[in-house]
Amino acid sequence: MMLARGYEEPALAQWLCPFQSLMLAKAKECWEQEHEEREAEKVRYLAERIPTLQTRGLSLSALQDLCRELHAKVEVVDEERYDIEAKCLHNTREIKDLKLKVLDLRGKFKRPPLRRVRVSADAMLRALLGSKHKVSMDLRANLKSVKKEDTEKERPVEVGDWRKNVEAMSGMEGRKKMFDAAKSPTSQ
Repeated sequence: MMLARGYEEPALAQWLCPFQSLMLAKAKECWEQEHEEREAEKVRYLAERIPTLQTRGLSLSALQDLCRELHAKVEVVDEERYDIEAKCLHNTREIKDLKLKVLDLRGKFKRPPLRRVRVSADAMLRALLGSKHKVSMDLRANLKSVKKEDTEKERPVEVGDWRKNVEAMSGMEGRKKMFDAAKSPTSQ
């Protein structure tokens, strides 16, 4: 089977296989490197935000106070997380309700067929620029007036013996006369 540019399928497959495996290997290396960078960034961020606990040399009451402080901080974070989750759930419910309302409204109302509206250029400019601007765009004023010429009135109608006319018009001379006759009224 022939493919684009004259390559046969087996030859193309033999050429693409090493190329694809190289691309996959490079992609895997990049992904592993990104994963390691993310882990290092996470460790660095946690080291900045969370100080190390010094529990050596503390009495039992100091350790209990430290635990109470940590529990209070965890409770505050949990409350914030709960509030954010509640807001998200409320927003998703509201979005679902609004989507259902939109679907209901689409089903109830039929869209009227659009009618062609003729708007002049002046009315369009007034709508775009507002009523303050006095811009007139009379396109017809710039047009030249052209009078239609009645070509039928200028040509005299010849009524005569049709046999003479046929004999006169036969051959190349007759065709030349017809061509010259057709040319002459328009040139005057």
